[in-house]
Amino acid sequence: MKRMLTDLNLKGKRVLLRVDFNVPLDDNGQITDDTRIYEALPTIRYILKQGAKLIICSHLGRPNGEFNQKYSLFPVAQQLIKYLINRVYFAIDVVGPDAMEKAKNLKAGEVLLLENLRFHKEEETNELYFARKLASMADVYINDAFGTVHRKHASVHRVAKLLPNAMGFLMGKEINVITSALNNPQRPFVAILGGAKVSDKIDVIKNLITKADTILIAGAMAFTFLKAKGYQVGTSVVDDEKLDVAMEIMELAKKEGKRLILPVDFACAEVYSPSSKAEYHTLQDFPENKMGLDIGYETIKIFTKEIESAKTVIWNGPVGVFEFANFDNGTKKIAKSLLKVKGTKIVGGGDTSSAVNSLGIADKLTHVSTGGGASLKLLEGAELPGIEVINEI
Repeated sequence: MKRMLTDLNLKGKRVLLRVDFNVPLDDNGQITDDTRIYEALPTIRYILKQGAKLIICSHLGRPNGEFNQKYSLFPVAQQLIKYLINRVYFAIDVVGPDAMEKAKNLKAGEVLLLENLRFHKEEETNELYFARKLASMADVYINDAFGTVHRKHASVHRVAKLLPNAMGFLMGKEINVITSALNNPQRPFVAILGGAKVSDKIDVIKNLITKADTILIAGAMAFTFLKAKGYQVGTSVVDDEKLDVAMEIMELAKKEGKRLILPVDFACAEVYSPSSKAEYHTLQDFPENKMGLDIGYETIKIFTKEIESAKTVIWNGPVGVFEFANFDNGTKKIAKSLLKVKGTKIVGGGDTSSAVNSLGIADKLTHVSTGGGASLKLLEGAELPGIEVINEI
């Protein structure tokens, strides 16, 4: 069992906390969704309550290893001040003189937020000397950034090797909820997988075939499976290089005695555009000049029946182009069907999480993952670098 922050004596210690404050900002630099900040608060408050001196680090966006004011974490510091009664400081650098001086002078119960880790290219290349500079500011390292644990970055991987370490509450929850659902599910266990490319989810599907009872495949990814079966799918997005893989996956499901269910009708359009109107077609009358952008009414009936009878549901990836109002019906209906599940219901992936959040049902689900790529890797059964380095109890 991996060590949790509650297993460490933090009193008087300088604690380096890695969080995922990669929050969306508008054109004015204002935070439009602070869910990731809010989710980290239990860990932050616990550390401060123990009398520790807290140094928080995170990335934001993709500044490509250079300073870019657009990706500054200063707005996050302002948001933290609103949530915490503690004194919050902001360092204008990461391992430079301002950060070092403020970390050195930090008092128990105070917070220092460092500037964006990705302003240094050494963060993403996992450089040892950069990790040593980060580690030199602290006595203890806590990782609560589940969304980054699949990446071998300096603040996630190397720093953990240089200090006594543990996981934060959010990280512990993410791992425990998802692995428990995979390894000891209540049955029937239904997995819903959307997204664009089969190549992105080959290992996820193969692993879930060994775990779940039924797998519902939708989104653009479904068209690769349907074309592999010989269906006409018009101009829909198809991963042509993975047709053989799709057939292999379907054969594996059959061999394992698992049900892999594909859509039977679609909301289609000639042009991929938010202004396109939805035209409904079945597989049998799919037009050659149109693409599928959402699942149709009959597929919704089939899918929701499977979901509502399940005791465990894991959903990763919208079933249609959710960002287009004319093609969001399938995703909305699938999301609402989760509310009728009398058991565990887990949602993972950035777009899927955004969908349930926008519908106002996130708090009615068992768990909404904060890490898209990391949750996918966990669903694959892959080992994650940021978890591997955390010490065992």
